[in-house]
Amino acid sequence: MKHLIDIKDLSVEEIDNLIEVAKDIIANPENYSHKCDGKILATLFFEPSTRTRLSHESAMLSLGGQVLGFSEAASSSASKGETVSDTIRMVGCYSDIIAMRHPKEGAPYVASIKSTVPIINAGDGGHNHPTQTLTDLLTIKCEKGRLDNLTIGLCGDLKFGRTVHSLITAMSRYSNIKFVLISPDELKLPEYVKRDVLEKNNIEYCETKDIEEYMDKLDILYMTRVQKERFFNEEDYIRLKDYYILNKDKLRRAKEDLCVLHPLPRVNEISTDVDDDPRACYFKQANYGKYIRMALILKLLEVK
Repeated sequence: MKHLIDIKDLSVEEIDNLIEVAKDIIANPENYSHKCDGKILATLFFEPSTRTRLSHESAMLSLGGQVLGFSEAASSSASKGETVSDTIRMVGCYSDIIAMRHPKEGAPYVASIKSTVPIINAGDGGHNHPTQTLTDLLTIKCEKGRLDNLTIGLCGDLKFGRTVHSLITAMSRYSNIKFVLISPDELKLPEYVKRDVLEKNNIEYCETKDIEEYMDKLDILYMTRVQKERFFNEEDYIRLKDYYILNKDKLRRAKEDLCVLHPLPRVNEISTDVDDDPRACYFKQANYGKYIRMALILKLLEVK
């Protein structure tokens, strides 16, 4: 039985295949509308979510399946002290596949050990978010036409940003990828990611505090919010939360075909005056998320 806990669980060939299936779903949705008739997806979200939870549910409904689940830990037996292992064993009796988000790193992995059905990690703390990475890869492939020969700027919270960590891991497996890491000192990319992913794979990267310094070199600009829920000290959060605000003026030197991405939700880090710029792809990105999750559900359920 296959699970998706970490983006590294998928080979490059498997990722490329998922992208091709997702593109076919976009082109021919009627061919997939009954692929999961009789199947049930359980969404177990111990942490708040809008896009990730609803896109999983929309994906299964669009495949003809059904959904059940909860959207916060307080509305589950976790509030009574039930362990993740027991929750998973119980929910596996009622569903065919589970999408799970949890604030503790490693919780979906623990769940996968005990589960009788496939587990999709829908985000675990500041660790991993593989389905967001698949969404990002599909977006880049559809908007840029390739997943190689790209210079990618990552801006904002690179320390706690699970979407950033997963994207770096995935993109480092493609050829001629360069990263520009844009963050304040307090939110720099962890040393273990630089050592174990970038340096280990001889990926070229540079670090800067200035969002405009390399703007004219970027093919992708991936904005992230400073995550209040990851901070132990509210004063630090308040000091850093508006460190970067992307507006139209900061895009004046950017390439005409730059893609501005954001996993959402945004707070203040992208001004609304960017929304109508043709380079703003973050709402398209949210839409692509449904289709790649449809492809993933088909793969994990082994539906042809």
